[in-house]
Amino acid sequence: MPRRTFTLFGALLTAASLAALTGCGGEGAPQAKEEAAAHARACPRIADTPVRLAGGTFEMGEEDVYDEEGPVRTTTVHGFWIDPHEVTNRQFAAFVAATHYVTVAEKPVDPKQFNVPADRIPPDMLKPGSAVFTPPDFPSNRYTDWWKYVPGASWKKPYGPNGPGAVPDEPVVHLAWDDMVAYARWAGGRIPTEAEWEYAASAGQRSKNVQPEEANSWQGAFPNYNAGTDGFKGVAPVGCYKPNANGLYDMVGNVWEVTSDFFRPGHDPKDSDDPKGPDEGSAYDPFSADVPSRTVKGGSYLCAPNYCQRYRPASRQGRDPGMGTSNVGFRLVYDTPPRPR
Repeated sequence: MPRRTFTLFGALLTAASLAALTGCGGEGAPQAKEEAAAHARACPRIADTPVRLAGGTFEMGEEDVYDEEGPVRTTTVHGFWIDPHEVTNRQFAAFVAATHYVTVAEKPVDPKQFNVPADRIPPDMLKPGSAVFTPPDFPSNRYTDWWKYVPGASWKKPYGPNGPGAVPDEPVVHLAWDDMVAYARWAGGRIPTEAEWEYAASAGQRSKNVQPEEANSWQGAFPNYNAGTDGFKGVAPVGCYKPNANGLYDMVGNVWEVTSDFFRPGHDPKDSDDPKGPDEGSAYDPFSADVPSRTVKGGSYLCAPNYCQRYRPASRQGRDPGMGTSNVGFRLVYDTPPRPR
């Protein structure tokens, strides 16, 4: 069984489950209905054909927002191909149909991973499931008020068993690192390095702390009020917003995107030629000290000016590799021309 870790959401999930976990399998359904009512933006179907980017040099990082994003360093990457959009439910479903793959979120949880006596673990926490964002009715700065471990939530049922099914052209979510790697191998690609991802997202422009109009982010006071003026209050299908100068969609906003780099706050100025981040032994995430985190980029639809100003190419944070959530996805890069699929 792939190892499912709870380092990033461990305290959150344990606290939430001890408080009131029973019956949260339908938490996402009302939210999904509200989001569906907010869809006012046209979302044309876009191609899946990867984009070829020539190598180049750019200024990676940003120094005026969060400490872990600096220092700015001149960075060089070699050329590669990259998916024009996040991997979608439609694409992941094709992989599952071809391989019969079962994701980590669809498997029972090993109680040994909690490191507490078995009789202290709420039964629902051992059921297959994942972490779902559920907006509270009140202002709050506590994770436990807006994240819930929902039994039955998976890429097939993003809001839980009583919510709607996966929308084909929305980014696939609720995947662990092992799930993404399995898809990448099947598709003939790999997870991008942080430098490759930021080079592609920057598209020749320096990262700036400005909430973008052409991206799916949060308008209003997070976490309880989202005006949805960008057309969506939740995850949007790919292709709803204008691409960047490289022809890539949703490089910021919509869902966080996983990179192959282990996470450590800040950049090493000396590691600037096709950098691949720290090794596993040197990785460190102050919010997830027990297990090395992977670096995620670009922010998500949950990023708001009053809470998470990470709707930028330089944004970065650590992410638990063993567990999926409802706002994290990925896209692939390729070292050789990708095969049709």
